[in-house]
Amino acid sequence: MSDGGNKLQYSLKTLKERWEEAKEVWKDKVQQDFETNHLMPLERQLSVTVRGMNDLADILAKMRRECS
Repeated sequence: MSDGGNKLQYSLKTLKERWEEAKEVWKDKVQQDFETNHLMPLERQLSVTVRGMNDLADILAKMRRECS
């Protein structure tokens, strides 16, 4: 699970880097709306998702230990 979470975090980092590049040339209301309505919620949701994936990985590892 943590490998998937790491991939998601790396992808978000890459997306944020590309977004900063795009913002250098895209400076209008649509850009602001896109950032506010899509990118910011995505970042928050990804954080919650990765945390959940890590919690689930911990639970599965505990279950494997206890059932072995």
